[in-house]
Amino acid sequence: MNTASKKTRVVIVGGGTAGWLTAGIIAARHPLLGENSNTELVLLESPDVKNLGVGEGTWPTMRDTLKQIGLSERAFLSCCDASFKQASKFAGWRQDPAQHYYHPFTAPAGYGVVSLADAWIEAGYPQDFESWVSAQGHACERQLSPKLPQLPEYAFTYNYGYHLNAGKFVALLQAHCTEKLGVTYRQGHVAHIVSHDSGAIKALQLEDGNTVEGDLFIDCSGFAAVLMGKHYQIPFVSQRGVLFNDTAIAAQVNHAEPQTPIASATVATAQTSGWIWDIALQRRRGIGHVFASEFCAVEDAEQTLRNYIANDPNLQQDEVSTRVIKFDPGHRKYFWHHNCVAIGVSAGFVEPLEATALVLIEKSAEWVAEQLPRSPSAMPVLAKRFNQLTNERWREIIDFIKLHYVLSDRTDSAYWRAHQQHESWTDSLSEALQLWQSQPPGLYESSNRQELFSSASKQYVLFGMGFRAEQWQSCGRLALQQPLIERFRREVQQQVNRVNAQLLTNREYLQKLRK
Repeated sequence: MNTASKKTRVVIVGGGTAGWLTAGIIAARHPLLGENSNTELVLLESPDVKNLGVGEGTWPTMRDTLKQIGLSERAFLSCCDASFKQASKFAGWRQDPAQHYYHPFTAPAGYGVVSLADAWIEAGYPQDFESWVSAQGHACERQLSPKLPQLPEYAFTYNYGYHLNAGKFVALLQAHCTEKLGVTYRQGHVAHIVSHDSGAIKALQLEDGNTVEGDLFIDCSGFAAVLMGKHYQIPFVSQRGVLFNDTAIAAQVNHAEPQTPIASATVATAQTSGWIWDIALQRRRGIGHVFASEFCAVEDAEQTLRNYIANDPNLQQDEVSTRVIKFDPGHRKYFWHHNCVAIGVSAGFVEPLEATALVLIEKSAEWVAEQLPRSPSAMPVLAKRFNQLTNERWREIIDFIKLHYVLSDRTDSAYWRAHQQHESWTDSLSEALQLWQSQPPGLYESSNRQELFSSASKQYVLFGMGFRAEQWQSCGRLALQQPLIERFRREVQQQVNRVNAQLLTNREYLQKLRK
């Protein structure tokens, strides 16, 4: 490794979204082609493994990822049946089933300059928080696109991510990585792992007799966790005591008509023992019920899902096929061991609320790409740092997902009442809720420079769920900032009245791309 005669060889075990995204991110950072290249990248995939295919919602981070990899946004939107995602919409999460709120991707107006959250509290909680500080929920309610037609690829009027067909996304990434970026693709089953005396992996022996050697091995083999789970036996830390949901039933249903509106947000509709996700693509919707098997039988959960589909006139009412996905919510005790890194489901998996699966793949792959070890002596140092960071990210994800449940005032089932029992809360979440009684989440909420969820996201969920800062007290600074507060509030209203009036609907924008 790191000699003039030998390139650093990275071997990714497993394809799917995790494997191909990781390959693209590393290859974009470390060119594999040309005389100056000092990196090789091999992706090894079992021909019998199917893509999990439920990660159909992304964060805005995916725009930068696609751009860095070198993919055209127009090609991506067309090839992957993709649409725009501007927010998550939560319906039925409170006692009143008619209530809903948005967690948009655009931060409150003036974020970082003035706290409209404090101004909203001082004003006596007028209307809902999101519409008071942002115009994006208004755009989502009207199925509008997040960008004016004249803007170039990846530019935006409102911050946005995507809804995508996971299977088509994998195919696009594979073609781009192998044809444009120089990734070597091989198929085969891992039969045996050859190790160095140190315990680090030296090579993978395949069932066909071939051997794949490498310097760094990345486990993207999903639930199988071929390297980190089966080989290294890294313990799995279950979070079932905090996050109860452990089963999902997924379906794909076509739009009723070619011109059926395309929603601008992932819709999460709470149910008696879980919630239903609803993701609109150009031709179909991905719909699924995630729930806790402790509180609900699979048969009952599937019937709830089928009733949801049957009651929607915008869906085709043909025979719907479903598949059941069982999982233990949680993650590995650590994620980098010797010269092996786990990324994707092999590292951990929890319910899809807030679409954390793909962003964690992106962030993990980016870190590895930026810190790609060129010497064996670098491995333990990088492993320690990566494990610390990734454990912190999992803690953050678990707390943020749990936050949605503990704030609910629903008491209509044992499932919702159990979430409100403090015994299932983490200490860090309990501390945060105590703090937020006197001050809303702010810029100094975390000392982690690489946090996933900003204080803006926490504000949207807290206040959307009806949380009130009972111990909050005004300060003189807000009075001094009143001109700024009024200016940003005017800007929000101007966006509603002027900008949103110029935006095409999602359907109209995507149809124009195809012309």
